[in-house]
Amino acid sequence: MRVLFGTTTVGLVTKGAAIVAADRRASSGTYIAHKAVKKIVRVADHVVLTTAGLVADTQVLASLLRIKATEYSLASKAKIPVRSLAAYLSILLNSYKYYPFLVQFILAGYDEKPRLYNIELYGDYFEETYTATGSGSPVAIGVLESEYREDMDEEEAVALAVKAVRSSIRRDVFTGEAVDVAIVKPNGIEEKSYPAG
Repeated sequence: MRVLFGTTTVGLVTKGAAIVAADRRASSGTYIAHKAVKKIVRVADHVVLTTAGLVADTQVLASLLRIKATEYSLASKAKIPVRSLAAYLSILLNSYKYYPFLVQFILAGYDEKPRLYNIELYGDYFEETYTATGSGSPVAIGVLESEYREDMDEEEAVALAVKAVRSSIRRDVFTGEAVDVAIVKPNGIEEKSYPAG
């Protein structure tokens, strides 16, 4: 089931990094509630999460992921595999399927290689090379699908992610303000910000 929440987030992988981008507009119906919301959440030193949906739901689930990543790190003295976090989040979402969290996520990280997971409302999750969520995703996915290449370098991939979100800003009333980007590499996470146009 695909529910489109009012935002646009995108993700893609290159050989050396997982890259996500998101707009900054928060809406409540047709009302623009805030213009500087951070929709990319750092879960661990090697994992980020993009959020779309109800803010309270996304915040509590992001906190639970941070706790799980910290527990794993303390117990095993190693970084949690990205797929383990995707599976854990999937179980949480599916456990509440009758009273669902109203969310969509992209989980991006780097363990042995860059990883990207699209995680849906009821816990379905898929490893992807590129993906998009939110109300602007139909526009964004078209841009990604037409221009993504597996051999892209980091600079090209960041430019494509920004272009996809900017395309949604022009076509989707629930997407706007600016574009935040997180680049997850073997040595950590780099964050950047770009104007809307």
